[in-house]
Amino acid sequence: MKKKIIFLLPLFALLLFGVRVTAQQKWSLEKCINYAYKNNLQIKQSKLSTESSKESLLQSKLNFLPSINSSISQSTGWGRSIDMATYSYTDKRSRQAYGSINANLTLFNGLQNVNSMRQKQFEYLAKKYNSEKIRDNIALNIAAAYLQILYNIEQVNNAKRQVEISNKQTDRTKKEVEAGTVAKGNLLDIEAQGANDKVTLVNAQNKLMLAYLDLMQLLDIKGNTPFSIEKPNLVIVRKPALLPVQSIYNRALEIRPEIKSAQYSVKAADRALAMARGQRSPTLSLNSSYGNNYSDQIRLSNNPQNPGFNETKPFWDQLRDNRSITLGFRLTIPILNGFQVSTNIKQSKISLENANLNLRIQKNDLRKNIEQAYADALAAYQTYIASERSVISLKESFKYAQEKLNVGMLSSTDYDVAKVKLFNAESSIIAAKYNYIFKTKILDFYLGRSLTLKDIVKPVTTQINTTK
Repeated sequence: MKKKIIFLLPLFALLLFGVRVTAQQKWSLEKCINYAYKNNLQIKQSKLSTESSKESLLQSKLNFLPSINSSISQSTGWGRSIDMATYSYTDKRSRQAYGSINANLTLFNGLQNVNSMRQKQFEYLAKKYNSEKIRDNIALNIAAAYLQILYNIEQVNNAKRQVEISNKQTDRTKKEVEAGTVAKGNLLDIEAQGANDKVTLVNAQNKLMLAYLDLMQLLDIKGNTPFSIEKPNLVIVRKPALLPVQSIYNRALEIRPEIKSAQYSVKAADRALAMARGQRSPTLSLNSSYGNNYSDQIRLSNNPQNPGFNETKPFWDQLRDNRSITLGFRLTIPILNGFQVSTNIKQSKISLENANLNLRIQKNDLRKNIEQAYADALAAYQTYIASERSVISLKESFKYAQEKLNVGMLSSTDYDVAKVKLFNAESSIIAAKYNYIFKTKILDFYLGRSLTLKDIVKPVTTQINTTK
């Protein structure tokens, strides 16, 4: 027994180690999106809606089959009643049984079944593409939340650098105050700025925590679950090579699911109008039925020793003799039905026009979104370049301000101004960087490309330099 326990201990340790390693794995953008595809409740709900529409399509095809129904009944009566088998009155207990099979096949009804099948097919495709649209929107939201975390991480790092600078300057100024070379007021001003820098750091850390929470909520992961993302080294290394807006728009019209969903909705509404018009057409159907019955009141007189109708006709003989078969056609011609058909046609026309307007709205929204993303991407890049130059200049200016402060040629107020300017410039370049990345990813999204950050990641060995 002890040997078995000793043998199992390494196995348990290995399993626990594997669980721990799995829990500590970083989440990449692709992993987040794939996880959402499998677990997001909205995506699951859209899939159920698509499945429901698929079943409706199947039923519209099955409507071409004839309808077949059967019925069986058995009754017992007392007193005066009519026997449906003999069509005669009886005044005693009687028992009857009836059975029938009926079939009905629609031969023509203004092509309503055909148009119904096509309508359901178009509705299914519209639902399918709408489900893809929901998937894409959630993927885009996840990408935005993911980049927001990366942005906040850099802001936290930037705030930490400012705190470190303040701490070093505070230590230097303390020594100078103790040496009597700098007034104590300068130390108080620098300490106050250091306190502000710590507040800025706390605020940045809080924003990072909230950004993580936003992403986890998009993934439907509980807030107390250990969660951390990969932190790729994203660097803008060249001027954006963007396709013209019209080229992006034309490509998006071909592949975007919201456009395809709207197009199939138009086709479904057109078939609904055809169905409404088909209600004015006569309906021709083929009907057939088989019926049989049994009654204990059907008597036989075939016993010479006991003349009279005293014996009930056998069950199987009655089924042979009482069978009834019918076959016929039925033509139904609509004449007046309270103008219900006319109202249905008018409502179907309105629905078709509304579907066409919705398609135009979807196209206009797509064009506006692409134009906005395109303009934002170019503006963000220009802002990034300008911020780059500004950071380089302000770094030199801040370095010079530190030197002047150390020799007493600059007041602590002017030093704080130079420090704040540098911090704001570094924050601006981080904001421009991630705004540019997100807008270019939106344009890739409209071109049908997968959402990934691998195309702008530098090797880990390269040191991060947001100011280039």
